[in-house]
Amino acid sequence: MKRRVSSSLIAIVAEGLFSRLSFGLISFSLPLYARHLGLSLTEVGILAAMNSAVAVALKPLLGWAADRFGLKRTYLAAISLRSLVSLLLGFATLPWELFAIRSAHGLSMSLRDPSANALIAEHGGEKSVASAFAWYQTARAVAGSVSKALAGIILTVTAANYSLVFLLAFGLSVLPMLIVSKYVKERSDAQGKESEESSSTAPGGSHEAKPLVPVTHGRPKVLRYVGLGFLIASTAEMLSGLFPVLATEYAGLSNAQAGVIYAVSTLALVFSGPLFGWVSDNISRKLVLAVRALANTFSSVLYVITPTFGGVAVAKTSDDIGKAAFRPAWGALMAEVSSFDKRNRARTMSWMSMGEDAGGVLAPILAGFLWGTWGITALMGVRVLLAIATEIYAFLVARPPGENVLGVRLQMRKEEVREDRLVLPNTASGEDVCD
Repeated sequence: MKRRVSSSLIAIVAEGLFSRLSFGLISFSLPLYARHLGLSLTEVGILAAMNSAVAVALKPLLGWAADRFGLKRTYLAAISLRSLVSLLLGFATLPWELFAIRSAHGLSMSLRDPSANALIAEHGGEKSVASAFAWYQTARAVAGSVSKALAGIILTVTAANYSLVFLLAFGLSVLPMLIVSKYVKERSDAQGKESEESSSTAPGGSHEAKPLVPVTHGRPKVLRYVGLGFLIASTAEMLSGLFPVLATEYAGLSNAQAGVIYAVSTLALVFSGPLFGWVSDNISRKLVLAVRALANTFSSVLYVITPTFGGVAVAKTSDDIGKAAFRPAWGALMAEVSSFDKRNRARTMSWMSMGEDAGGVLAPILAGFLWGTWGITALMGVRVLLAIATEIYAFLVARPPGENVLGVRLQMRKEEVREDRLVLPNTASGEDVCD
């Protein structure tokens, strides 16, 4: 008997699909519009990182607010604010307005990410949570690729009418609000526990992948995962905001060709996302995370040696496959760590995703600086070194105390692990009790 998929989970996946259709248009067009207004490469990198910078500052507080006021309520507030961001971009004509609107987007991220992640963890099921995150991220990634391809075509056909693209994004952003308000439900901790127990004993259920969380006296060390998220996101997001500029100014492609490249990588995302989710749930989460480093390294080399339509298309596809591997494994890791204290689940996830956002803040700025100062080769070389450093750190973090080189560890009863609550930084008092 197969486990029934939650209607709330389907609605969350649908929200990710329509929201990314909207913001994919913006992600492609905004860097080009910024260049049109006269911003330098470094300034474009700062603009691309602005939303993540705001999210880093606010996520711990707003993660607490999501636990306090309700996951669905904060989820809806975030989607509403993000729709407003799309509308305002349609009327922005000055550089400072772009930075202000991008900051508002960061506020919506700090509201949305902890609540969305916690809801997926609640409805995804303990033994299939990576697959739940995989389907969610696949829907977002595929929609983003399609909408970015569409943005390139629209800009070409309309002679770079950026306002039209931004207003179209606003129209698409309204749909997720209706879906979430009607279909997404919140569950209590008791209900979530009962569902997890029933799914783990159901015939035909998934086999449990080996956990990646090292535990000392039952308490996961949260801050080490903040650092892991920072490093992984740094390599994954380094080129995200600059790719349209890389494709058009460095490789000499047209806007339409750059948009088509996003469509080329879509097919790989459709298959690789769910596949990596299944592998993470059933075989090895460490293996899935390692794929990301290999993909980033390969793409960095390819960008330098083959700056053609084919070379850039293969490199971009490789990057997207790396992200498809990273997202479900990272989501499952957040769910596993946050499960030790479900009353503060969104707050736990906000700390972990804060590290991810910090990487998204600094990496585009560093990329713009390296490219503008020493050229594309220096940028890609640093990206390769960062990918290698990330794998070394991930190996060290994922090794529990007492584990030998082959990964053998003493077994701990789950009941003993669950007895101790996860210890988080006390943002109210300033006391940090994390490792």
